[in-house]
Amino acid sequence: MPNRLAESTSPYLQQHRDNPVHWVEWGAEAFAEAVRRDVPILLSIGYSACHWCHVMAHESFEDEATAAYMNEHFVNVKVDREERPDVDAVYMEVVQAMTGHGGWPMTSFLTPRGEPFFCGTYWPLERRHGMPAFREVLESVVQTWQTRRADVERAGADVVQRLSRPPGGATAEITGDLLDSALSSLRAGYDGVHGGFGGAPKFPPSMVLEFLLRHGARTGNGLELAAHTCRAMAGGGMYDQLAGGFARYSVDAQWVVPHFEKMLYDNALLLRVYTHLWRSTAAAGARRVALETADFLLRDLATAQGGFASALDADTEGEEGLTYVWTPQQLVDALGEEDGRWAAEQFEVTAEGTFEHGSSVLQRLLEPDDPQRYERVRARLLEVRAARPQPARDDKVVAAWNGLAIAALAESGVLFDRPDHLDAARSCAELLQDVHTVDGRLLRTSRDGRAGRNVGVLEDHADVAEGLLALFSATGELTYLERARQLLDVVLEHFPDGTGGFFDTADDAEQLIRRPQDPTDSATPSGLAAASGALLSYAAMTGAERYRGAAESALSSLAPLLARHARFAGWAAAVGEALLAGPAEVVVLDRPDLLRTAWLGTSPGAVVVTAGPLAQGREPGVAYVCRGFVCELPTSEVARLQDQLQVAQAHR
Repeated sequence: MPNRLAESTSPYLQQHRDNPVHWVEWGAEAFAEAVRRDVPILLSIGYSACHWCHVMAHESFEDEATAAYMNEHFVNVKVDREERPDVDAVYMEVVQAMTGHGGWPMTSFLTPRGEPFFCGTYWPLERRHGMPAFREVLESVVQTWQTRRADVERAGADVVQRLSRPPGGATAEITGDLLDSALSSLRAGYDGVHGGFGGAPKFPPSMVLEFLLRHGARTGNGLELAAHTCRAMAGGGMYDQLAGGFARYSVDAQWVVPHFEKMLYDNALLLRVYTHLWRSTAAAGARRVALETADFLLRDLATAQGGFASALDADTEGEEGLTYVWTPQQLVDALGEEDGRWAAEQFEVTAEGTFEHGSSVLQRLLEPDDPQRYERVRARLLEVRAARPQPARDDKVVAAWNGLAIAALAESGVLFDRPDHLDAARSCAELLQDVHTVDGRLLRTSRDGRAGRNVGVLEDHADVAEGLLALFSATGELTYLERARQLLDVVLEHFPDGTGGFFDTADDAEQLIRRPQDPTDSATPSGLAAASGALLSYAAMTGAERYRGAAESALSSLAPLLARHARFAGWAAAVGEALLAGPAEVVVLDRPDLLRTAWLGTSPGAVVVTAGPLAQGREPGVAYVCRGFVCELPTSEVARLQDQLQVAQAHR
C-alpha cells in the first residue's frame, strides 16, 4: 500500500507525497486495510503552516528506517486538519483528555474501528527534553497491540463511551446583565500593560475584540480595551510592518516576536475588527492597519480563481523567520548608511536583536518622525525583502475562511470607499458558488479551481452566509441575499441537535466515533456562534421570524458558556449584543449621504439595506430605522438619522 497522497488537493498532504511512509488519506479504504492486515491505524494530523509538523516530518517521516517500521506495523493515515476539522476535533478531544494538552502535529493510534487507545502530539526522532523517541513510542504501541489486544480494545471502547454524550445542555437567556458580567470577567484577565489576555504565547483575541467594540457602542464600556489591544498588536512584531497582515500569534506576552505563519482567518477577522475600530474612533492608526491588512490579503493570499489561500508558512527553507527579520547592517546594506541607521531607530532594530542570531523583528512602537521618509524606507525594505527566499503558501481555499474574508472586504470596501475590496469580495463569492456549491451545499475546500471531496461543516455554511449577507448589504445585489438564505436553510435542515443548538457536522455526513459539537471559539468563531449571527442578520434583513427564532435558540445554548468562559465565547457575546440592540434595521434608497451615515453607525449588529424585502414600498431619498417591529419616523436629514442610530445604539 504505497504512499497515496499524490492526488490530494491539500498542500499539506502534498508535502508528504514523497515520504517513504505509505501514507493514505482518511477514509473507508484505510480502515478496511487495517482490518485486513489486523494492525492499528497511526493517525497523523497537522497543517501546512505548522512548524513542528515540518520538524516531525523531517526527523521521522523522511527517515527510511522509521518509515519502514511504520509501514510494517501500521496503516498510516495523514489528515489535513483544515480539510477535515471534524476528524481533528474528535481526536483532539481525546488527546487533550489523555495528555492534558493538545496541539499539532497530533498523533493518535486507533483500532481498525477508529477507537483511539493512545495519543500524543510531537515526538522527536531521538530522546530529548524528557520526551521518548518516536521509535520507542511506536515499538511500545506495537508490543501492546500484539500482547495485550483485549486491553487495547477495551481502552478504545471506553474512550468512545466517555465521548458519547447527549447533544445540547443547559440554556439561558442573553441579557444585558450577562454581557456586563462577561466584560467584568474579561477585565479580570486583561493585560493592562501590553493588551490582550493571559501571558505567553499570546494570540489575537479577534472575536472578543468584536464583542468589546459592540459592547462599548451599546454601553460606553469596553471600547478602551479593544483600542488598547489593537494598538499594541499593530505596534509589535506580530504585525508585519512592511507588508501588512498579522502572524498567527506572539511567542511572548509583549507582541514582539511572532510565530511567523500568517493565516487567512486571523487576517480576515482582524481586518473587520480594525475597520470597526476606525468606525468607532476615527483613529488613523486603525484605518492604516485595516487598509494594509486588506492589501496583504489581495496581494499575497489572493488566488488566480478569485479566492484566498489558507496560509503562508512559518518557515522559509526550514528556518523560522528567515524572510522577515533584520540586523542593523542589513538595513544599512538595503538603504545606505543614513537611512539605514534611521530605520533601525524607527523599527527597533538593535545590535542585540529581539530574535535569533542578533536579528530583530520590525516593530512600530512610535509614530514616525518623518512620515514621508518612513513610507519611502518601508517600500524599499519590502522590495529588498521580496528578493529573499519566501515562505511557502498553502493555496487551499477553505470555504469558511473565505466567507470571513468576504465579510471583511465588503465592509472595508464600503467604509473606506475601496471598490477593489468589493470586487475581490464578489470574485470570492463567485468562486464559492461555482466551485464549492453542489446541490445548494458547500464543499469544504478547493485548490486551483478543483473542488476537494470533503463536505462542508457548520462553520462553512455559517461563515459563507455571513459573508454573503455583508456583501448584499454593501452592494444591494439580491443574489447574495438569496444564496445566504439557501445556506442557512441547509443549516436549519441538516445541522440541528434537537435542543435548539447545532452539531458541527450534517446529519448525512460521515459518522465518526462521535458527532462533533464544540460551542467554544478557537482561532475562528465556533460554528454554533457563527450560525446564530448569520441567522440573526438574515432575519433582520428580511423580517423572517423563523430565522430569528433559530438564532435566539442557538444563542440561549451558548449563554452558559458565555457566563463561565467569556474569552472562549467572544462571538456569541458579539451576537448577543446585536440581539439586545435589535439589531437595528436601516433602509436607505437613493440617498448616498444618508447611506454613508447609516454605514458609519455603530449600533451593534445593525444591518443596512438598499434592496430586498425591507425596501419594498419605501420612498426614495429618506432613511428608515427600525428595531423589534418598531420604526422611527422616516427622515431625510443626516443629523436626524444620526440621532436615530444613537437611540438604537443605546438601547438596553
